[in-house]
Amino acid sequence: MVDLSKMTTESRNPDTMDLDTMTPFELVTAMNQEDRKVAEAVEKVLPQTAKAVEWVCEAFEAGGRLIYMGAGTSGRLGILDSSECPPTFGVDPGMVIGLIAGGDDAIRQAVEGAEDSETLGIEDLKALSLSPKDVVVGIAASGRTPYVSAALSYAKGIGCRTVSIACNEGSLIGTHADLAIEPVVGPEVLTGSTRLKAGTAQKMILNMISTGAMVGIGKAYQNLMVDVVQSNEKLRSRAENILMAATEITRDEARRLLDEAGGSVKLAITMKRTGAGPEEAKKNLMESRGHIRACMIRDSI
Repeated sequence: MVDLSKMTTESRNPDTMDLDTMTPFELVTAMNQEDRKVAEAVEKVLPQTAKAVEWVCEAFEAGGRLIYMGAGTSGRLGILDSSECPPTFGVDPGMVIGLIAGGDDAIRQAVEGAEDSETLGIEDLKALSLSPKDVVVGIAASGRTPYVSAALSYAKGIGCRTVSIACNEGSLIGTHADLAIEPVVGPEVLTGSTRLKAGTAQKMILNMISTGAMVGIGKAYQNLMVDVVQSNEKLRSRAENILMAATEITRDEARRLLDEAGGSVKLAITMKRTGAGPEEAKKNLMESRGHIRACMIRDSI
């Protein structure tokens, strides 16, 4: 029998003991008050989160991948974050991967016993041909999920950098990782329902890791998404707006530049900012590893 009694994520919240008698307004007010504690908990682990960003950025630059692993809510959050990276940053779907105990079926419906398996996580990583260049991030609100802890140990054993994200201090998965990130958000409004505050804290940290690493490898100019994938009319308009904001040009000129750049916002900005033609700008971007500012500095020397 697993002892959950010492885990803050499983303890009862003294401020919501009367949850079942609250009016809807009282209930949502109580949840809002508890949610305020999440950002404070995440703030305390910013140094560790920044280190994770640094590691993932280095992995990307070396041709490695970011791999999230979790069960239940934690696994779904990893899949959510990974699935948003290709359209936001224009990267290959295999660059950021989300794995969930029980496979794709578990995204919508729990798979009995999957999170308790110490072999499934290892098998999932082997199926990806895990490389020492990769970073594996294990996510578990409780910090004790066997699927995650065993996978982290395996990844660490073959030379990967490993990160754990849990919402209990001194977590088990933390002992299996090179870097432990442990935002302690306190008891949930609904006892043990870690899809609430714990899930919110985990999502915030995953957002920081993936966004920070993508910015680090040149997927942003200023605070603009310069590699956005233009898969629909809204995103085509967004691409034009980004180009206009970055270069202070008209929409007609933005459309012309995007045509010359083959639809690449990043290339169009580089062309406008440096005065280079498409081929020269493309070469400069390759030499600067995709960083627009580095192209601008090179052009001014």
